[in-house]
Amino acid sequence: AGAEAAAALWNNLGFHLWHIADLAGARAALERALAIDEQAFGPDHPKVARGVNNLGSVLRDLGDLAGARAAFERALAIDEQAYGPEHPQVAIRVNNLGSVLQDLGDLAGARAALERALAIDEEAFGPDHPNVAIRVNNLGSVLRDLGDLAGARAAYERALAIFEKHLGRVHPNVATLVNNLGSVLHDLGDLAGARAAYERALAIFQQYLPAGHSNIETVRRNLRSVKAAMESDGP
Repeated sequence: AGAEAAAALWNNLGFHLWHIADLAGARAALERALAIDEQAFGPDHPKVARGVNNLGSVLRDLGDLAGARAAFERALAIDEQAYGPEHPQVAIRVNNLGSVLQDLGDLAGARAALERALAIDEEAFGPDHPNVAIRVNNLGSVLRDLGDLAGARAAYERALAIFEKHLGRVHPNVATLVNNLGSVLHDLGDLAGARAAYERALAIFQQYLPAGHSNIETVRRNLRSVKAAMESDGP
């Protein structure tokens, strides 16, 4: 119990440091928590998988994509052994691995991983669950990177519909999806649709977030870009 409490303290410190963007400090704290858990539970325990996954997320933010990939693969292997290959916990690990594969440019691997995570969650929760929306959104991002703009648009529209159903039309998570949809509409040349999406996302974010927040600034940049494109297309 003492070791478990110590690991929890280091883990909580790691999350706090991660939240305030002290990534080196977060890495050190999470490595300490992981070492305690490995000593207490052995290398293949689900608690260890959780610690490895958390460390992988910090490594990803630090830009150590190879380290993050190795961490996510280890966490996935532990949880597959513990829970079986179709468990929602496994979907979380597969999703994280897919995201870092996308960062690494392995888009085919990322797509396969994210499709697997989506299939697990659809089976576990049904087609309209918020977890499914998260998986569909992430898959949409990879499809966009692959140049499958129609597929990306369909994915973002599906994820948006699920979030609107569960969260209402005015929510920060909805705004994120609307912005993503705007980006793919922009890519498709639907400038009016993109502008409407960006304006909607901006209005929602402004209700919830402080002025100057990075999400607001991102949407403002997108809106400026589509307005400039509309002006250059004009008479």
